[in-house]
Amino acid sequence: MEPESRKRKKNLTRFFLRFILGVMKIINRYFLRQLTMIFIMLLLVLTGLAWMVQIMSMMKFLLNYGIQLTNFLGLTMLMVPFIVSIIIPFVTFIAVISVYNKMISDNEITVMAASSLSPGQIARPALIMATVLTAVHFVLNMWIVPTSQGTFYDTQWNLRYGLAHMKLQEAAFTEMSNGLVVYVDKVSGHDLSQVMLSDMRDENNQITIFAEKGKLVSTLRGLSIVMTNGSLMASGNATTVGTFESFDMDLNVADKGMGGSFRVRRIPTMELIDDILNSPNKKQHKAVLSELCSRLYGPIMNLLLAALCTAILLRSSLLRRRASFAPAVAVAAMAVVMAAFMSASNMVSSITQFIALGGLIIAMLAGVLFVLYKK
Repeated sequence: MEPESRKRKKNLTRFFLRFILGVMKIINRYFLRQLTMIFIMLLLVLTGLAWMVQIMSMMKFLLNYGIQLTNFLGLTMLMVPFIVSIIIPFVTFIAVISVYNKMISDNEITVMAASSLSPGQIARPALIMATVLTAVHFVLNMWIVPTSQGTFYDTQWNLRYGLAHMKLQEAAFTEMSNGLVVYVDKVSGHDLSQVMLSDMRDENNQITIFAEKGKLVSTLRGLSIVMTNGSLMASGNATTVGTFESFDMDLNVADKGMGGSFRVRRIPTMELIDDILNSPNKKQHKAVLSELCSRLYGPIMNLLLAALCTAILLRSSLLRRRASFAPAVAVAAMAVVMAAFMSASNMVSSITQFIALGGLIIAMLAGVLFVLYKK
């Protein structure tokens, strides 16, 4: 009889485990479906709003430089990967708190807890989604964002200072920038005839030039006009008048490289790591470390915020009187964690601090997961 009873117990145990696993699969699919739907909806809405704000902020660029609308929209679209990389942790948190708080309000979490499911098991769908988003965010930060940002700055430079946007009208005065006016009698592609140029940008060195011919040329410093067979009058402390056979006039003083403006977001990740040891100054070294913090540690915030949110909501749901305060506590905790992370990232100035910040983030994540999974 003993062997028969043992077999029954084993069969019952197997049946119970299979039942629990089946229930968990159903619950996981149910939660993941809800989380994914809300995440995608919020991501699209917030990204669209941020993109519209970006369009409005760059509208002056569209009007001043007269670029085509399609080129302008393409330029602003290059900012979308960067926008997404910024808002993903917040969207993850909002999706998790929305789904789990609704489940708590509808007593679904209470039923699951009464069915012997632990907070860790109930939180598993949120952690699965956050883990996937962490991997996606990591790829976004390491490769996609630097590439799109590099293309954005190059395209912006070409549209602003290159030949692409330049459309001089015949027999009309064209204001290239504040204080710089060009008159052209005839235009044939980039070749000009009967050119008059007035440069009043520098009050101490105002220049007026007349030339028979000119040609638009794109250089590393921006757009230039190479003029031939003309005369020049410069006025300032003294007036100078002369003639020339060839004269090269810079229309814009712009450095296509990063010399004056260190665009750290456009640099590939491996180059950033090399720049840590070869930065020419402390300010640039700090900017590199701050950017690396955002790229390497930012994705972990998806998992940390999801774990923090579920830990607060699910543990508080067991304390029925305090459950109503859980969403507010979770939001406050998220705000503190993200503010601390962004502040610490901007304050990192050495490799030791960089490593210490990473260790602190991992320790926080381990602590939150311990609270979530402890019995």
